[in-house]
Amino acid sequence: MNRREFLKRSAAIGFGAGLLLLPKGLRSAARLAAQENYPDLVALKGGKPEEMFDRGMRQIGGMGRFVKNGQTVVVKPNMSWDLSPEYAANTSPALVAAVVKHCLDAGAKRVAVLDHSIDYWENSAKNSGVLAAALRAGAVHAPAEREGYYQRIALNGRILKETMIHESLLECDVLINVPVLKHHGGAGLTGSIKNLMGCVWNRRTYHANGLNVCMADFLHAKRPNLNIVDAYRVITKNGPRGGTLDVVAPMGSLLISPDIVAADTAASLLLGRKQGEVEPVRLAAAAGFGTMDLSKLNISRITL
Repeated sequence: MNRREFLKRSAAIGFGAGLLLLPKGLRSAARLAAQENYPDLVALKGGKPEEMFDRGMRQIGGMGRFVKNGQTVVVKPNMSWDLSPEYAANTSPALVAAVVKHCLDAGAKRVAVLDHSIDYWENSAKNSGVLAAALRAGAVHAPAEREGYYQRIALNGRILKETMIHESLLECDVLINVPVLKHHGGAGLTGSIKNLMGCVWNRRTYHANGLNVCMADFLHAKRPNLNIVDAYRVITKNGPRGGTLDVVAPMGSLLISPDIVAADTAASLLLGRKQGEVEPVRLAAAAGFGTMDLSKLNISRITL
């Protein structure tokens, strides 16, 4: 299969089969009886990331549902890789800027952006385009490259009994998680749960003691108020870095949900995984951090 055929087929998956697995009828009787309730999950396709985000936030009730006047916010994108946006290793800069702007428009006192990057942080922040876009939108940068920015806390995980979490997460009122969806060899996918590894210092502990369990355990320490999954361009293999354009599929989609498990369950379907197949998502659901049963959710599907 040549690259053009690969991208064409991948796009068909992203626009068709993936989101068709989120049918309009997946709504509980209780939700149908209360039409004024906001959706639990919004699945969008067909626009630019920032356009889909604007439309999705209107559908889910606006950023004012999650950010109140005078609050401090941490926005956690993926800007871990020294690669430009077309390689899809990092979150869309335009999407991150839109999230920051919505938070400030909702009255946030301070919006900080952070990521404990994998590649050298200055190169990753610059070449991903994420940090510059966030700063232009009015955010501040919370440095994450030194151990001194992290605090050790206890938590009641299956494996993780303590972790070193970035101080900004302990101080903020609201955490907004903005991962980019992509393949990951160990975790099954990079999504909302995996993206939170960029908030800790002790990543080696995760890899040495059971990556998937530790990722789910982290949710005992901090759970995002809102998850926004960038599935506009998606690395379909050789993740999480990718590094070549022939593994990038133009799926043109976005998922928004306050439920981190639901967000990653829907994201896993976009990547062609079966519901419940991705271990950290299944473990997080078992621990009570959200639901994998999409049939119980009010899902709004929007095509721009």
